[in-house]
Amino acid sequence: MLKSNIVTIDSQFFNFICAIYCKTMNPIWIVVILVSYFGLLLLISKLTSRGANNESFFIGNRKSPWYIVAIGMIGASISGVTFISVPGWVVTSQFAYMQMVFGYLAGYQVIIWLLLPLYYKLKLTSIYGYLDQRFGYWTYKSGASFFLLSRTIGSAARLFLACAVLQLAFFDALHIPFTFNVLIIMGLIWLYTHKGGIRTIIWTDSVLALIFLTALVLTIVFVMKDLDLGWASLTSQIRETGIGKMFFWDDFGGDRRHFIKYFIGGMFITITMTGLDQDLMQKNLSCKTLKDSQKNMTWFSLSLIPINLLFLILGALLIIFARSRNIEIPAATDNLFPMIATGNFLTPIVGILFIIGLVGAAFSSSDSALTALTTSVTIDILNMEKAPEEVTRKVRNRVHVILTFLFLLIILLFQALNNRSVIDSIFTIAGYTYGPLLGLYAFGMFTKYQINDRLVPFVVIVAPVLTYLLQHFSQQWMNYVFSFELLLINGLLTFIFLWLIRRRS
Repeated sequence: MLKSNIVTIDSQFFNFICAIYCKTMNPIWIVVILVSYFGLLLLISKLTSRGANNESFFIGNRKSPWYIVAIGMIGASISGVTFISVPGWVVTSQFAYMQMVFGYLAGYQVIIWLLLPLYYKLKLTSIYGYLDQRFGYWTYKSGASFFLLSRTIGSAARLFLACAVLQLAFFDALHIPFTFNVLIIMGLIWLYTHKGGIRTIIWTDSVLALIFLTALVLTIVFVMKDLDLGWASLTSQIRETGIGKMFFWDDFGGDRRHFIKYFIGGMFITITMTGLDQDLMQKNLSCKTLKDSQKNMTWFSLSLIPINLLFLILGALLIIFARSRNIEIPAATDNLFPMIATGNFLTPIVGILFIIGLVGAAFSSSDSALTALTTSVTIDILNMEKAPEEVTRKVRNRVHVILTFLFLLIILLFQALNNRSVIDSIFTIAGYTYGPLLGLYAFGMFTKYQINDRLVPFVVIVAPVLTYLLQHFSQQWMNYVFSFELLLINGLLTFIFLWLIRRRS
């Protein structure tokens, strides 16, 4: 879930990845993994895209089985960055992340009982159509544009991570340039998504989610076996080493890990980055009925507790392993998992599992985003929802191709900058775009006022700018350190500005 926050990638990470083929495994394993992955995905695409039309691409003909959607949601919500970052986060924050996971559960209740009924009642294909019906043209375009900006840059950045890993693990050994690497990956993703769209994605993401979760569990098993630990002894060691603290109640103003900050932040991150995000809501709108969609979201949200706990347990295991082998824990803690998995510290199988899990997590979030972006551009920006079937299909296909190349260009831009820490900045900036969406939807659902629609583009720009200034000077002005609750401040400022431009009629 924390695709926009828990990322600190630098060049050291890529040096660790080099060990995959020079120390632990032959590049032939990467070939086997990639061919197996895409062979399976193309087979699923062929089976699910038969007779597909525009409604299939956008909302799966509203016939998606809720339990498949629930599994696919896991794949779409956990990226390759999360796969790396959460275990390393234990070094600095222990198990504090679970406070945010509990906040997620509260946020999902808002989605299940408030947002989903609204979307189904209005029979929306794109959730930003609500803004058009409630406020008007400029509000609608502003909301959709913020989603497009955030999701395009964020998803391309996440896929850049996977492409960079594969470049150093495989393509460099064959002297294949990074550009061709990205072109191959994006071409394959386009190939299995362009026809079936969301009807294909719910199945491919489900398979990818099961694969990378299996890789996660097996990695934990192998590390525990190497340390000769059982579950009871592992729990005891986590307690004794002092890395398992979950709840933080002290120093509300100065500690960004405080329970209230994490819980409230997690709640509103879920409401905005899931409930107000076309990418993740598109899957839910493909379910047969509102009841099925609510059932899917309930089981999906509950599954996040054990899944994220497994990521944190893996992080604790890696710390215990490093200390027992006198391995220095890297200053950039995101490097902890790849360093141990791809070095000469464990069986080479762990390195293979790392690649399998990372690629599965990265692709399951990227293909979903590409489909959602195609839907939003076609429906929200180009207004093709009521166009003839064949016209919409041609436009949709062109948009899908253009967005695929746009992903390619952004990934190449990251590579050209030669500064991997840019990902952190990009995700942080992307997080600011959800605050205005929160304010717009809250004002629309909890007031009966109309607004001066033409002024909304200015409102959704000013609110994030003021939020940034507040966050930058908060410690100096108020001796307060903001955490993830900053999203709420962003939404509140948007709400206040909308109140100021309201119309009483």
